[in-house]
Amino acid sequence: QVQLVESGGGLVHPGDSLRLSCIVSGFSFNDKTMGWYRQAPGKQRELIGLISPGHIATISSHSVRERFTLSRDNAKDTLYLHMSDLKPEDTAVYFCNKAPIPLDSWGQGTQVTVSS
Repeated sequence: QVQLVESGGGLVHPGDSLRLSCIVSGFSFNDKTMGWYRQAPGKQRELIGLISPGHIATISSHSVRERFTLSRDNAKDTLYLHMSDLKPEDTAVYFCNKAPIPLDSWGQGTQVTVSS
């Protein structure tokens, strides 16, 4: 059974940094391109960026380029999203999944709220 467990979100101030984590089980993480997605209130879920099994990361969202980056630990089946200089418009629920085509299963996500 596929499980995607995101964590690390919270309430932060503009300009702060956060690192999100996603622990994966139920499928072969090591050979899959993985991604981080987010869904802001009233908006569709969007792909932020993805990272290959060989650790090549690509940010697909223009709004977070230069501020967010992805990493992974294949030994721990864990995906990370490193976020810096957070802005109020980054407020969203953040999810991890296979990318660019996600699996049908999704985790609960982790809420990130950026507010002064």
